[in-house]
Amino acid sequence: MNQALGIFRALADSTRLRILALLRAMELSVGELAQVLGQSQPRVSRHVKILCDAGLAERRKEGSWVFVALGEAERVAPVFAALDAWREVDHWPNHWTAADEARLAAVRADRASAANEWFEAHAGDWDAIRSLHVAESEVEAEMGRVLGEDSLGALIDIGTGTGRMLELFAPRAETALGIDRSSEMLRLARAKLADVGNAELRQADLYALPLPDGGADTAILHHVLHFAQQPGAAIAEAARVLSPGGRLLIADFAPHEREELRTQDAHARLGFSDEQILGWFEAQGLSPVLVETLGGGELTVKLWLGRKTGEIKEKVKAA
Repeated sequence: MNQALGIFRALADSTRLRILALLRAMELSVGELAQVLGQSQPRVSRHVKILCDAGLAERRKEGSWVFVALGEAERVAPVFAALDAWREVDHWPNHWTAADEARLAAVRADRASAANEWFEAHAGDWDAIRSLHVAESEVEAEMGRVLGEDSLGALIDIGTGTGRMLELFAPRAETALGIDRSSEMLRLARAKLADVGNAELRQADLYALPLPDGGADTAILHHVLHFAQQPGAAIAEAARVLSPGGRLLIADFAPHEREELRTQDAHARLGFSDEQILGWFEAQGLSPVLVETLGGGELTVKLWLGRKTGEIKEKVKAA
């Protein structure tokens, strides 16, 4: 009863309802929420605290930024179901939600524009930039071990950059598709992959992959997710294109405090915890197969392997 009262008290404010609607679309920093809502950060922070206390939202600190996401689905889903039903019955006006959505689109555009400018400017140095952060040879060898010796089937490399993953794994696949938003990255990838006969490259968005549902057997996100504005949505889109039993392999950083990477290297997120990645896996019907930690560098690299439900789940291994 006390929990229900807390939820209803938290919902008894139009700003908090607006915040929930925005978080339903994507995770946002407190500063971005303030920008969309046209309110001060301290005021927005107070509203966020009330939502978090009620379990409707969660805060996560990354460096000097605080990101806000929806709370557990079991608590949030009934709230949205009720709000959606009442909206249809009472024909609520949507003028404020439309304005918020427009401002949210502007926030998304700002993020994407900054990232695209950085990628285009640094395409030629991409492999060297990656090597500054982690021993790529070790990561690549471990990714090969994790994926095993069997055929990778239809492979998609999401955010292929200069095509290094296709260079390594396309020979083990029946078909191999690399997608990237940057035309300059793809130009360099085409030069690198000239002799890889089954490799295809397309300019596309990681949130709208150019494959039908179930069109891939293996998907790779190699040092891509920390650039994503919506990492959960990127995982959802990767899961969509996987066939039953298909596998998603993510290589990325564990949580860290290297705040300068936001501006220096266009990182949108400062690494990911096992809880975050496995939570996104569960939400998209991916069974966790392996979680592995590769230390030894300035930044710790993690490997997460998930298999789309449709065949017997493998036991989770940790290293």
